[in-house]
Amino acid sequence: MNWLAQRFELSRGGSAANVRPMEGMRGFAVFLVFMVHFVTLINPWIAGNTDFLVFATALHTIGNSGVDLFFVLSGYLIYGSLIARCQKFMRFMSRRVVRIYPAFIAVFLIYVALSLLFPAESKIPATAPEGIWYLIQNFLLLPGLLPIEPMITVAWSLSYEMFYYLLIPLVIAVFRLRDRSAVWRTTFFLGAATVTAIYCAINGGHVRLIMFISGIVLYEVMNSPRPLTLHSFFGLLALCTGLLGTLLPMTGSGGIALKVCILFVSFFALCLACFRDSSAWLPRLFSWTPLRWLGNMSYSYYLLHGLALKAEFQALSKVLPVADHGAWLFWALLPPMFALTLIPTSALFLLVERPYSLSPR
Repeated sequence: MNWLAQRFELSRGGSAANVRPMEGMRGFAVFLVFMVHFVTLINPWIAGNTDFLVFATALHTIGNSGVDLFFVLSGYLIYGSLIARCQKFMRFMSRRVVRIYPAFIAVFLIYVALSLLFPAESKIPATAPEGIWYLIQNFLLLPGLLPIEPMITVAWSLSYEMFYYLLIPLVIAVFRLRDRSAVWRTTFFLGAATVTAIYCAINGGHVRLIMFISGIVLYEVMNSPRPLTLHSFFGLLALCTGLLGTLLPMTGSGGIALKVCILFVSFFALCLACFRDSSAWLPRLFSWTPLRWLGNMSYSYYLLHGLALKAEFQALSKVLPVADHGAWLFWALLPPMFALTLIPTSALFLLVERPYSLSPR
């Protein structure tokens, strides 16, 4: 146990009231993302069971909200760091690059190598100029905000993260937010989120960017002179409301915007309930050690688990041909498939992310 603690425990900045449940929330978020890919890959083995397929599809839809929870936590942490003290932009961005790129480069090279070994599975264009340009676009984290297919499927969210890193220091400087009151800043960001959501509801667009603002507002509320508290029961209720809200039978840009707005409020309430009082039962639940350790390595897990899971299912197809095996196979495979993804992702965390991105400064 001590051996594991030495490798998966991290010393983070922040108050003791929010660090541990925040780590657990990352673990919860990345498990939601795992469910998206697990349901996608096991689909051929359960496709004949119509009733259970509806349930599995719902899990897939709910799982997509894991990325939105990551955005909220990122919005909270990055904004809090920048609003608390003035930082040189290039120094701030260099730290963000160091945080993102070592693990990303390692996975990027793995994907390039596998694309050369298995050209039938490759997303890289066949012609050299187009292939090189495609790799440059992916290396610069452009897929996501731009209509480019990501080579690493989950890397689209890194485009959102990088956009936020570039934009928020500019917003703070241009609007002189450090000189404003907390009420002014909160009103400003809520107004920006409202305008963005309405625009995206009408015209479409990257409405999930407002999830960063949910984290920003959370930071302002957490640091307000008049503390706002929320009972764990209401935090759990908010979580359930947000996750189930993704299942609303609404399509189109308006439906997507509404679901994101529900997550905006729900994840804000969840985090508020967990960050304010670490002794309450909900933050203690998110502070469960295995969940926190998963959260600490969540970036490495996020980047690599999809590839690991695909390899697992390809191996499964050799011993269990695709056919309708029913719901029992879903539940039988879920724990071992998840456990197997921990092996390569832990290696990425221990060999690359921790020493090169999380080493003490």
